[in-house]
Amino acid sequence: MGNKEVTRRQFMRDGAAVAASVAVGLGAMAGQSTQAASRTTIDTSKILSYNPNMEYRRQGKTNAMVSVACLGGHSRSNVEQRTEIVSRCIDAGINYIDACTRGEVIRDAKALKGRRDKMYLSLSYCGRETRNPDYRTAKKPLESLDVVLKDSKEEYTDLWRVTCYEPGGRHTFNTSCEMVEALEKAKKQGKARFVGFSSHDRRWIKFMVEYFPQIEVVCFPFTTMSKRAQTDSLFPALKKCDVGSFGIKPFAAASLFTGTRVENDRRARLAIRYILQSNTVIPIPGLNSIQQVDNVVKAVTERRKLDLKERAELENAANETWAKLPRHYQWLKDWEYV
Repeated sequence: MGNKEVTRRQFMRDGAAVAASVAVGLGAMAGQSTQAASRTTIDTSKILSYNPNMEYRRQGKTNAMVSVACLGGHSRSNVEQRTEIVSRCIDAGINYIDACTRGEVIRDAKALKGRRDKMYLSLSYCGRETRNPDYRTAKKPLESLDVVLKDSKEEYTDLWRVTCYEPGGRHTFNTSCEMVEALEKAKKQGKARFVGFSSHDRRWIKFMVEYFPQIEVVCFPFTTMSKRAQTDSLFPALKKCDVGSFGIKPFAAASLFTGTRVENDRRARLAIRYILQSNTVIPIPGLNSIQQVDNVVKAVTERRKLDLKERAELENAANETWAKLPRHYQWLKDWEYV
């Protein structure tokens, strides 16, 4: 037990040292003139599935240029349908897939087979990670990652984002350290290129990104009901620590939709445009068809700012969404302020 505590103190001390160096580096970057920044050009040849009609953002310290609309894992499509959806995504310049259940992992790995270099593939087993009390040591999530890679027939995942306590709440400090230790080992072993976590607790996310410089990406809910908190917002911490972010449940688990396909498509585009105004969060909606892919891509090409009529329309849709959220998704209301 004593040796374990010494190791933990060393681990935390090293992490704090890295955090300090990161902060200095970011401060120097912030001091660069706008003119110098404008001379910086992006090498589009290094962007996966680059399409000039798609927009891309640097995902924090990963330096990966990710499309501003991505492909979430939760969908009703089978392997054949998913393969067609993935093909359309690649053609449109979408270059990230997120899969976090066993069914999604196996299906999406098959759908991307032979085209691994076209998209970033994020793989994890949400039920066998830190949110499960039996997986709150460094060893257990790593064992789960080995199973993920075996089931998907992949040698590595581009992003391992461990799923944490849900529907909201903070893990203990010791659990946090164990999780970060697992993430570090996964990178050192070459099993994950980038690492991070998913959580439904804003305060805990803020603590984690500020305390552990090893965190590169975070995933959290962001819907049409979400807005930047006036105080203690998560956004400044993400910027300061250079951490990338993905927004899950952009359509509030489909509660945003009602009526005809035309109306649903319009609401989906309004939601994507609204979320992209954050200039921080990249939405990862679950898409069930090629048509839905095309609709999201269309949203990216539309003007970003909503006019008065569109804002009123989206606010009305958000209020309807709020009122009809299923009981098991009521926790989305905790993400009104981010």
